[in-house]
Amino acid sequence: MDQAERLLQRCDELARVSGLESGILRAYMTPEHLRANRIVSGWMQAAGMHSWFDQAGNIWGRYPSADAKAKTLIIGSHLDTVPNAGKYDGILGVLAGIELVDDLNKNQVQLPFHLDVVGFADEEGYRFGAALLGSHAIAGNWKPDWNQLTDRNGITLSAAFAESGFDIEAVADAALDSSNLLGYWELHIEQGPVLEDLNLPVGVVTGIAGARRFELIVTGQAGHAGTVPMDLRQDALVAAAEVIQAIETLAVENKIVATVGRISAKPGGVNVIPGEVRFSLDVRSENDQLRDRVIVMIEDQMKAVCERRGLRYQIEETHAAAAVRCDEGFMNIFSTAIKACGYDVHRLVSGAGHDAMALASVCKVAMLFMRCKKGISHHPDESVTVADTAVSLTVLKQALFALVESLSIEARS
Repeated sequence: MDQAERLLQRCDELARVSGLESGILRAYMTPEHLRANRIVSGWMQAAGMHSWFDQAGNIWGRYPSADAKAKTLIIGSHLDTVPNAGKYDGILGVLAGIELVDDLNKNQVQLPFHLDVVGFADEEGYRFGAALLGSHAIAGNWKPDWNQLTDRNGITLSAAFAESGFDIEAVADAALDSSNLLGYWELHIEQGPVLEDLNLPVGVVTGIAGARRFELIVTGQAGHAGTVPMDLRQDALVAAAEVIQAIETLAVENKIVATVGRISAKPGGVNVIPGEVRFSLDVRSENDQLRDRVIVMIEDQMKAVCERRGLRYQIEETHAAAAVRCDEGFMNIFSTAIKACGYDVHRLVSGAGHDAMALASVCKVAMLFMRCKKGISHHPDESVTVADTAVSLTVLKQALFALVESLSIEARS
């Protein structure tokens, strides 16, 4: 069995480690999370690494350099999932790192730096509502307020740590020393259709879009659907619909993405004029300044619509993450490796968030996207091919050797 086939078979094996009877779910600090970590730890050790858990529940493996004082390159992604997930989102990137090390070990290749493979514990943020917890911990950006976050059963994050055998008061010990890091590389399925449309197996990520999220509330006056004339209504839903239409128009005109993914109207009766509407807003762009200008435009539109209709409104921000730019030197290394494999190089931005966003505060980061069928992700229909997986592994290997050569030239100059 070749490495690509084995990698995908291991994805299948981890898919059976789930908190759902039917479908995949591995949430933070659950038995499934810990079981998956133990399985991956075994694969790391079989590949020639020594393995450990850090204080945040991330799983690590190290392929050590002969120089104990050498710096470290980290390769990884996440092992947690959303409910009813696919097999490859995050998981493929962790297992690719293990396969890369296995190849180095079998060929007795010594590196001038330590190569660490990490499986992050909570990129998705499903259980406690805050994403990137594992990678924020190693970046030294853990927020004490997170300790009291609760899941759907009222269990606090602190209690979940204790139940899983971890001490949340020691989570700060997971933080890495940035002076010892060469950088962080992450292979991930694209989660979009661009590479498939271009018939390319891999692409180089230029950056990760910054996202801001809001809860928007429009308040009018509920009333009887049959007795209040149209010109006297204060219909919150009609106003919200007008704002949502404006959001789409502004996003298209300014070449960013904006999404209203959740909406609710109260009182909710078929014969009652909606008196209150709440809806979400997610706005993303690789350019934070452009994104923020469009958000101001959306706020202005909401104000104008509500004033014209005699309604009240509120805008509450619920999430903010700055855009992250991938390291130009790493991008060039990936590009050269792709060319060496005989493929055109396509660079693209990631609209989805990744652990690389958290790592960017402590080291240079880079990402490689791999084609996935129809761009489907966060769904059981996630699909990749053995051939594309093999290309991705070859690109990573070529890039690793290119990094070694680059560091050698730098040391001689």
